Amino acid sequence: MKEINVEDITAAVAQLAIEATHFLPEDVEGAIRSAKTTEQSPIGIQIIDEILENAEIARTKMLPLCQDTGTAVVHVEIGQNVHITGGYLLDAINAGVEKGYDDGYLRKSIVSQPLSKRTNTKTNTPAVIHTDIVTGENLKIMFMPKGGGCENMSRYQNFLPGAGTSAVTDFVCETVDLSGGNPCPPLLIGVGVGGTAEKAMTMAKHSLFRKVGEHNPDPEIATLEEEILEAVNALGVGPQAVGGNTTALSVFVETYPTHITALPVAVNIQCHSARTKQVVL
Repeated sequence: MKEINVEDITAAVAQLAIEATHFLPEDVEGAIRSAKTTEQSPIGIQIIDEILENAEIARTKMLPLCQDTGTAVVHVEIGQNVHITGGYLLDAINAGVEKGYDDGYLRKSIVSQPLSKRTNTKTNTPAVIHTDIVTGENLKIMFMPKGGGCENMSRYQNFLPGAGTSAVTDFVCETVDLSGGNPCPPLLIGVGVGGTAEKAMTMAKHSLFRKVGEHNPDPEIATLEEEILEAVNALGVGPQAVGGNTTALSVFVETYPTHITALPVAVNIQCHSARTKQVVL
C-alpha cells in the first residue's frame, strides 16, 4: 500500500496550475507550426504567427497564455493500492488550485452560485474534479484550465441508434460552424459517443488530454477521427474564424457501450491555447 500525503497533492496541483497556464504543450505548438505550412489563407498564416509569438512571450516572460485562466478541471486516476493520508483528497486539490492561482497571479473566474448570487469566490475554486479508481499504486493528476469561450460551445445530442458515423460527423461540423470564432480556433475537438448523457460528456472532455495526432486504438474510431478532422477543416472557418483550412488540429473520439435505444454524442471544444499538464505521484 502506497501512502501519499495531501500536502504533496496540494503542492503538485499548484505547480500544475502555474505551468499549464503559461506553457503551451509541445505537441500543440508543433501542430500549430505545421499548420502554418499548409494554411492557404494569408491572413490565416498571420494569425498563426501571432499565436506562436504569444506562446513564446508567455513562455519567456512567465505571462499567462490567455487572460482567461479558466475553470480548473482536474481528472484524477487513483490507484486502488493508494492510501491518501493527512486529509481529504478533494480538499487537497482545491487547496492546490487556490495556491496555484494565487502564486501564479492568475485570473480567478469562478462564481459561488450560477444564478442570482454570482459572487466571485476569489480562489478559482471549487475545481471541477473527476475521479477514477484504477489498478496500481500511483495517483495521476491531470489538470486543464478550461476557458469559457470554448467550454461554452459544448453540445450534446442523443441520436437514433441507426444514425451511424455520418450523424456524429455532421453534429461535430455543425457545432464547430455554429461556434465560429468564440472558441478561438484552430481547435482541438473532443467527442464522446455512447454510454449515457453524462458519460458521453465526460469522455469528450477527458479525450482532450490526449496528444495532438494520437488516435483511438480502435481502427474504426481512428478512421472516424480522421474523417471528422477533414470535414471540419473543409468548413473554411480557419484560424480565429478569419477563413482558411486550419480550423482544427486534431479530433479525439472516445466510445463506450450504450443502450440499444440510444446513440449519445457529446462534443467538447478546446481552443488553440490547449492548456493541459499532468503528473504522477
